[in-house]
Amino acid sequence: MQIGVAGLGVMGAAVAARLMEVGHDVTVWNRTSEKIKPFADAGARAAVTPAELASAVEATITMLTDATAIDAVYNGPNGLLSGDVKGKLLIEMSTVPPKVPIALAAKARGKGAAMVECPVGGSTAPARQGKLLGLMGADLTDAERARPILNQLCRRLEHCGPIGTGASMKLAINLPLMVAWQAYGEAFAIASAAGWEPKRLLDLFVDTNGANAALKNRAEMIVTMLEGRDPGPTTFSIANGVKDLRTMVETGEARGADMRVTKAALTGFEDATRHGFGGGDGSRMSVYWATRKKQ
Repeated sequence: MQIGVAGLGVMGAAVAARLMEVGHDVTVWNRTSEKIKPFADAGARAAVTPAELASAVEATITMLTDATAIDAVYNGPNGLLSGDVKGKLLIEMSTVPPKVPIALAAKARGKGAAMVECPVGGSTAPARQGKLLGLMGADLTDAERARPILNQLCRRLEHCGPIGTGASMKLAINLPLMVAWQAYGEAFAIASAAGWEPKRLLDLFVDTNGANAALKNRAEMIVTMLEGRDPGPTTFSIANGVKDLRTMVETGEARGADMRVTKAALTGFEDATRHGFGGGDGSRMSVYWATRKKQ
């Protein structure tokens, strides 16, 4: 199938690589051209503009930073919706407020295109392996049309309901994880009284009921950071955590929820970002807060 991928950040690049690996004819576009070259060298086609990309393929996938980036890529000069999208499928996979895909779907329908939102759970490794958790929001017909593509990216694909429900579910699923990184940092601060080396400490924590899957998967990375060594590439940054937590607060409060725990976690992520840790992996919150002194 001819599939376009617009946005080659760490996740978009992983999705594009996966689609190429399973045999699709992939066309890519990115705002900065240097991220296109490895895909072009591997056999992907390169589009000069989003409009050119959308016109050249049967389905287009976008995984972008935020609502501002989505607006620019879809609605800007030479944006996706200015291309030939009539009868084509658009799959938006970013983590954004529900109102963003709802508004975008209306514009896509006005151009004769079908729109599916499918934010995902998981990082770059699951994306490369086709083991993401997909959370679709779409009309039933459009969801079934997108399913063959998304099944090649996801180990589990849930049709949550109409457009906007996928975004809501993604925010809901991510919320406990964001709060947990803050909580682990505070827990490690208390545990420091024992004077244990990091490996022993993490070995204990991952063997308790309070350990979530993310802590278990990143235990070695956290030990590395606690020992002052380089943990390697970031898959989901603290700065992105700030964006998502703000979106969670906004979305929850719009529905009448009291988001006090989420707000508290947000202040912690904002503090870490102000002190230069925004580019670090989200799990660094557990390290930053464990060693941060009360101010």
